[in-house]
Amino acid sequence: MKMQRRSLLQLIAAAGAGWALPGTAQAASPKNKPIVLYCDLAVDPAREQEMLDAFHQHFLPAAQSFRGRGFIDLKMLKLRSVIQGQPAPPEGVNYRFQLTYESEEQRQKWIRSDVHERNWPLIERTVLNRDYLVLLTDAV
Repeated sequence: MKMQRRSLLQLIAAAGAGWALPGTAQAASPKNKPIVLYCDLAVDPAREQEMLDAFHQHFLPAAQSFRGRGFIDLKMLKLRSVIQGQPAPPEGVNYRFQLTYESEEQRQKWIRSDVHERNWPLIERTVLNRDYLVLLTDAV
């Protein structure tokens, strides 16, 4: 019991000091909180299934291959309705792409990768307007 208590106290002290013991995750600090990127897409209704197939069968697995290199999460969200607030998304915007990365620097490496350059066009070719809104946000 004494050894377990000592290990637990060391772990708590390490977390409080801002460093990690080998094999433990370091606590997040303000400078290393994740970023979240949003793209509001007007997917051509006639090509919606093509986009969903490309997302689930190609783009998502490609993005997940960057786990351990900054990738945290990726979602494709279908807009259902605007419940409150203005302005509403522009006419035709029917999907929101949401990508979470450990840092903007790591996301930049992902978008410059061959795997991204091969797979993003599979999604982008289904949108009606390539001048879509892209928002970069910081998790707080």
